[in-house]
Amino acid sequence: MDLILWRHAEAEALAPEAPFSDDNERQLTGKGRKQAAKMGLWLNSLLPQGCRILVSPSVRTRQTALALGRKFIIVDELNTDSNVKKMLNVCNWPHSREPVLIIGHQPHLGDIVSTLIPGMGSSCAIRKANVWWISQKENSQDAAPFLKAVMTPELVLK
Repeated sequence: MDLILWRHAEAEALAPEAPFSDDNERQLTGKGRKQAAKMGLWLNSLLPQGCRILVSPSVRTRQTALALGRKFIIVDELNTDSNVKKMLNVCNWPHSREPVLIIGHQPHLGDIVSTLIPGMGSSCAIRKANVWWISQKENSQDAAPFLKAVMTPELVLK
């Protein structure tokens, strides 16, 4: 199975004068829209047609997903208050027959990497708009997952 983790692109900061504003309503900045467009271009060149795309309900993750130009499913279990167990269950790791792309948040995406990849340590930081691609050989329960690729928007040629 392939599990692709895409952290949302750069978003607006929470406004200090609005302490009760909803974190889930933050939108991408201009830079964030450019980051999402670059990563969407790169991912579209590699993702198979049958890839399931699962997205947190926050505005910034949905805007990041739109840059991919594919159908996606909004999944409450991927929200900012999620955890590794919920996220791996929702994508059916490692039993899914098709690749799964999760567009979500830190620290949860980094926690998935730390959980699945031996030697990554207890906390893995995934930068905004970066993609981490984890793979596990099919039909091999004993095979350890491995890091197949890490990509950042600064490396995408446009």
